[in-house]
Formats: sequence, structure tokens, C-alpha cells
Amino acid sequence: MVLIWLGVRNMKVVPTRWQTAVEFGLGFVRTNIAEDLLGKKDGRRFLPLLTTIFFMALALNFTGVIPFFNIAGTATIGAPLVLAVASYVTFIYAGIKKSPAKFFKNSLFPAGVPWPIYIIVTPIEFISTFVVRPFTLTLRLLMNMMVGHLLLVLFFTATSFFFFTVDWQDWFFKPIGIGALAFGFAFTLFELLVAALQAYVFALLTAVYIQLAVAEEH
Repeated sequence: MVLIWLGVRNMKVVPTRWQTAVEFGLGFVRTNIAEDLLGKKDGRRFLPLLTTIFFMALALNFTGVIPFFNIAGTATIGAPLVLAVASYVTFIYAGIKKSPAKFFKNSLFPAGVPWPIYIIVTPIEFISTFVVRPFTLTLRLLMNMMVGHLLLVLFFTATSFFFFTVDWQDWFFKPIGIGALAFGFAFTLFELLVAALQAYVFALLTAVYIQLAVAEEH
């Protein structure tokens, strides 16, 4: 919030580098997530939420590459669960507001399905739409960032072990320590890519769920 505020507090016609970066980030969410999936009208309605989800996930994901810390805020279940609940509540709210009398009916009883098949389809739709979604959103983000954390811990712990624990006389282990350090730096860069990708995927899936809820058939 502070970084975005610093970028937009003194807007100029010829933007500074920081203003350009902030405008690019905000424009990316508006164009590629909100308006691309929801259209301009609904995209603007839900843009504050999608922007918050994207930048909150992005910031918490990036904490996973802070030296000597190396654990993302989203590598524990609290933050992903809060974001998932916000997404879950929003798409249900959007569907009910769009079609108060038909949202649940159309979600659980898709049009064009023969009536006997609803015995199978309706429980599947209920579980996939109203039960599984918040869990998949939570676990997708949590597991991706947790695995990245564990990999960094593995490589940097191995580096410390081969450099400082193994006897210096045993020269055979020193190249292994150098290799572990190199892999640690490589996976740190890879973790930056994963952090940005997972923030994008979370915001994108939230927009998809909202789009499905406000679609005409709902």
C-alpha cells in the first residue's frame, strides 16, 4: 500500500520511473484480468478487489526471497485462506446480486441436462462450485510457495553444511557446496517468477469465478 501510494501521490504528465512502474502494475490488473474477463462495467466494479488480491499475494509471495528469511507470507495457510475466502464470498455475492432467484438454481441445475442426470450432476456441481473452490484456491497458492521455501532451505542448508560443517581437509565436498549455493541462487530467481505467476493466477481465477457468477445464464 505504501509503495503504491508513493507512486501515485504526486502524479505528473511526464511520469517518473516509479510512477511508471505503479501505473504499469495497476494497468496490468485492470486490462489483463478485470476488463479482459469481466468487461469494462463489471471489471471496474470488481477492480479494487482484484487489485488488492493481486498485489497482496504478490507482496507476500516476494517475502520468500528475502535473504536469511526465505519464507513467503503465503507459505503458511493464514494469508491464502483469507484471500480465498474473499474470492469465495465475492463470487457468491456477485451471482446473487445479478440473479437473486436463479443463481443457485442455475449453478446446481445446468440448463440442457436431462432431468435424470441431475441426480449425478447436481452433487458434483455443488461440491465443485461451493465446497472445493475455496480449498483449491488456498492449497494452490500455499503449496506452490511452501515448496519453493523448502527448496531454498534445502539448498542453502546444504551450502552451510558443506562449507562450514564438513572438515576443510575434505576437499571433495567443497565443489558440492558451491553447486548447492549456485542452485540456491538459481531457485531464488525462479521463485521470483513463481511469486508473480501465482499472484496472477489467484487474481485471474477470482475474476473467472466472478465472470461465471454474473454470466447471463446465471
